[in-house]
Amino acid sequence: MPEATERLMLLDSASLYFRAFHGVPDSVRSPRDEPVNAVRGFLDNIAYLVGEFRPTRLVCCWDDDWRPAFRVAALPSYKAHRAAPGRDGRVEEVPAALTPQVPVIVDVLAALGIARQGAAGYEADDVMATLAQRADCPVDVVTGDRDLFQVVDDARAVRVLYVGRGVRRLQVFDQSVLAEKYGVPDGPSYAGMAALRGDPSDGLPGVPGIGEKTAATLLRRAGTLAGLLRALDDGDDAVLGAQRGKPAAAREYLEAAPRVVDVVRDIEPALLPEVDATLPLQPADPEALLALDERWGLRSSLNRVLHALAARG
Repeated sequence: MPEATERLMLLDSASLYFRAFHGVPDSVRSPRDEPVNAVRGFLDNIAYLVGEFRPTRLVCCWDDDWRPAFRVAALPSYKAHRAAPGRDGRVEEVPAALTPQVPVIVDVLAALGIARQGAAGYEADDVMATLAQRADCPVDVVTGDRDLFQVVDDARAVRVLYVGRGVRRLQVFDQSVLAEKYGVPDGPSYAGMAALRGDPSDGLPGVPGIGEKTAATLLRRAGTLAGLLRALDDGDDAVLGAQRGKPAAAREYLEAAPRVVDVVRDIEPALLPEVDATLPLQPADPEALLALDERWGLRSSLNRVLHALAARG
C-alpha cells in the first residue's frame, strides 16, 4: 500500500473498557458516588492512543452480539462458560458495577463525535476485520485479544496494537513480530495455530497434545488449517510428521474450528454501512458533553481527549 497521510484506528471497545474497569480503582466515582472507573479509563486510553499514534479516522467497534449463533452452532462450547447464570446463553456475565457505565461511554462518544459501530449478529472482532478489509489506508487495530493477530497484513498495512499488558505498554504486531513471537508467517497462519492450540478463555478445546510450538510447526508446513486437513486426507507425512494421530483424532473439531476462530471480513453493508469515521478536532455536541461531565464528573479525562483531538489540527 502506498504511503498515506490517512490512518484508521479501530478500537476493540469491550476489550478496552473491561481492562479499564479492572485497571482503574473503583474509588474513581461520580459526584453521586457511582463508579466511573471504566468510563474514565476508556477515555484516558483514547486520549493516549490518539496522541501517540495520531490516527485521522477512528471507530469504536462494538459487540452487538458477543456470542453469535453461527459460532455457537459450529462449537457449542464457544464462550459458554462466560454466559450469565440462569440465562439462555445470549447474555454475557458482566460485573454489576460495569454494566451501567457502558451506556455512559456510548453517550460520551456521541457527544464527542467519535464514530461507534457494531453489526447485528456479529462480534466487534468481525466489525474490525471487515472495516480493515474495506480500508483504503493503513490500519491500527487496538485490542487485548490475540485472536485478532489474524488480521495482520503487511501488504495492506494492517497491524495490531496489542494491549494485553495495558495501553501504555502496548506491543505493535506486524508480520515480522508474528514470526518472531509465534513462528508463523502471517495472520491466516496465526488463526490456524490458534485453532490447533485452543483457547480456554473462549471455550476452544484445541487438539489434545498440540501446544503452541507444535501448532506453529504444523502451520508452517501446511500453510493454513485447510492445508493441514488436506494433508490428513492425502496422508502427507511431510506435513504431519510424528503428529499425524493427534489432528486426525480431532478431525471433527478442526473442521468446525475455522467457523469459530476466523473473523468475518465481509459483513454486508446493510448491517455495517459506511460511516464518517473522521476524528473531530472539537466535540460534536459541546452542550451534551458539558452535561455529561457535570453528571458523571469526567472533566480531567474529557480534557485529555479534547486536547489530543485538538492537537491534530
